[in-house]
Amino acid sequence: MSVAARAPSTTTSVAAEPALEGRNLTKYFSVKGGHGIFARRARLCAVEDFSIALSAGTVTGLVGESGSGKTTVARLLAKVIRPDLGELFIDGEPAPRGRPRFYTAQVQMVLQDPFSSLNPVYRVRHDLVRPLRIHHGATDIDAAVSDLLRRVALEPPERFANKFPHELSGGQRQRVAIARALAVRPRVLLADEPVSMLDVSVRLGLLNLLADLRDRDQLAILYVTHDIGSARYLADTIMVMYAGKLVESAPSATLTDSPAHPYTQLLLSAAPDPDRAEPPSLAGSGAPPSLISPPSGCRFHPRCPHAMEICRREVPPDVPISSGHVAACWLHVDPAQRRAGSNGGEAPPEDGAQHRPDPAGGPPDREHDPMSSTIHEEG
Repeated sequence: MSVAARAPSTTTSVAAEPALEGRNLTKYFSVKGGHGIFARRARLCAVEDFSIALSAGTVTGLVGESGSGKTTVARLLAKVIRPDLGELFIDGEPAPRGRPRFYTAQVQMVLQDPFSSLNPVYRVRHDLVRPLRIHHGATDIDAAVSDLLRRVALEPPERFANKFPHELSGGQRQRVAIARALAVRPRVLLADEPVSMLDVSVRLGLLNLLADLRDRDQLAILYVTHDIGSARYLADTIMVMYAGKLVESAPSATLTDSPAHPYTQLLLSAAPDPDRAEPPSLAGSGAPPSLISPPSGCRFHPRCPHAMEICRREVPPDVPISSGHVAACWLHVDPAQRRAGSNGGEAPPEDGAQHRPDPAGGPPDREHDPMSSTIHEEG
């Protein structure tokens, strides 16, 4: 990747527990399963058995194609929707039931579209005053509004406080939306593709703003995006989703420099890179699967150039690749354990052993190990 990673936060959180944690989150939606007025309803699994921890002073990037479940995860964490399975925790304690004011004061969400997230009939000042009064009963409203606008680099604040949303650019509107979220003094900020609808020229400024909020205010930030390059620039950790499931997680530089899952390699090969001398080789074809009837086994196997028979039948375990680097892929499970799984023997352990090349230097067993020694070079 040609995008240089921004220096991660140098401060460490004093809290032992993550500020916000979701464990084994699963969400189903009821959708129309066909055409016509007599079509039956079907159950769509948008997110399945997904766990995530957001720590103070860090940015976690959540990356994947459209429809992979990224926004659903953010909405689950914000309690906009309820999970069908799984739990949420704040500082290691179970989150309260429902969506009380106590919870919304700690967890705020910034929506993707800055053009529809602000009420067009009210001035910017109105959007900032409401959360200040509701959550904190602020007395010196003008000073508080000015401080919020300065924190998101909208200066002079009096110039922007009296504008209507249509008088602002897309980047300025998104900064107002972030200021509105900061008005309740949250500990967790869930940013759902905050730069995807902005001009390229203003995206970097928004990313730097989020990084400053992480470092200065020790916010725990979830950065949802389909752009793995911007995730590398901003995030401390990157999590990759495919078809509602987590397929890989690692520190941002580790994941982009040494991707372990074929889907992550596909995302990286498709990312624009001005330093790339030749057209990218996309090792994978097809489209994401239906979440109403997803493929058995590994959900990426219909598109994976390294798919094996066990990939079609068995869900891959989470395999530790290196410190903090985990991939859900059969390619990194020891061949002997894969054979046991293929023959109906004992399933590989949850932390399946990482596959290592034959020390004798012999050729790999192509029947069981189609992953060549160059699999890590495609990204």
